Amino acid sequence: FGPVMIVWFVVLGVIGLVNITIAPGILAALNPLEGLAFVTRHGFSSFIVLGAVFLALTGAEALYADMGHFGIKPIRAVWLGLVMPALLLAYFGQGAHALSNPHSMDNPFFDMVPAGWATYALVVLSSLAAVIASQALISGAFSLTRQAMQLGFFPRVQVLHTAHQMEGQIYIPEINYFIGIGCIVLVLAFGASSRLAAAYGIAVTGTMAITSVMYFLVVRKSWNWPFGRAVGLLLLFLAFDIPFLLANLGKFLDGGWVPILIGAGVLAIMALWNRGRTLIAYKYRLRFPSKESAKERVDARLAARVPGTAVFMSSSADMLPPVLVHHVERSRALQETVVLLTIQVTGDPIISELEKRYTVTHLEDGFHRVVVRFGFMEEPNVLPVLQSAVQ
Repeated sequence: FGPVMIVWFVVLGVIGLVNITIAPGILAALNPLEGLAFVTRHGFSSFIVLGAVFLALTGAEALYADMGHFGIKPIRAVWLGLVMPALLLAYFGQGAHALSNPHSMDNPFFDMVPAGWATYALVVLSSLAAVIASQALISGAFSLTRQAMQLGFFPRVQVLHTAHQMEGQIYIPEINYFIGIGCIVLVLAFGASSRLAAAYGIAVTGTMAITSVMYFLVVRKSWNWPFGRAVGLLLLFLAFDIPFLLANLGKFLDGGWVPILIGAGVLAIMALWNRGRTLIAYKYRLRFPSKESAKERVDARLAARVPGTAVFMSSSADMLPPVLVHHVERSRALQETVVLLTIQVTGDPIISELEKRYTVTHLEDGFHRVVVRFGFMEEPNVLPVLQSAVQ
């Protein structure tokens, strides 16, 4: 991907620079007074234009999703050193081409190169860049899904780690299939990229506005910023986000309702899942506010201890698992040896030292608590670890 994207941005910059030299008057657009003059002359029509030109800003939001995969320093370096300069040259080059060829505006980007082999080469290169760019958004969907799972806002799905060097490089098959099917359905339903652009604009502007509000909550609650300082930064961000969002809301009936509908569906899943988990944990804490109270209920319902060993999975190393209590309530029996097993995934790719793999705590009445740790690159194979712990 790297070499292709380097070629892509270099080509963008070179093509844009060549066209700028043909009509250098486009550089007057660097003057913000030109933008104010345009708004003054055209009034409300300029607000509609704002919703159209916003698509020139989209894509930058994917940088935040990629930070979990590559880190902040590479993102900063490549953005400031290559991507942003190339994009600026490309957009100014299209403006220069429009000034010098006002009657050739069907597709100003591809019209910047001579017709023939150069156009075909640019089509191939842009198609490759589009595929690679979609990969960044797919990876971002994987990262967000995993974060939602860790926060208790999404059902658990299979997470496959693909690199020893970086914990954030993951693959989630279920999400990948869902995105693939969804993209095919959207393309068939919309039928034209111009109609998809309407949906994309609302999705991105809505995301930007929500991100600004979430950032405000982080700086207030986690970083303990003063209220005035946090609000000032929030208003600065919203001064850009809100006008873009309002300008794109005019595209709601043209397809903008699609991302809102999808977002509402995902929000419903997250809210219901989190609410359900919270209620279950709350009900269990009401019944058994401590490990001792749960143990008392087990002892009261227990009629016999039978030979053998029972292993009960427990998400917490401090509580008795609810399934153990239900097991005793229904069978009135419990094995002589009980293992309370907790699985923990660490931030290391692989745990090589055996003493760090598990810890065993011997409790009273034949109970034993085993905490097993796996690195994020490992497939949790519990049985061999339990055999080693027994030995």
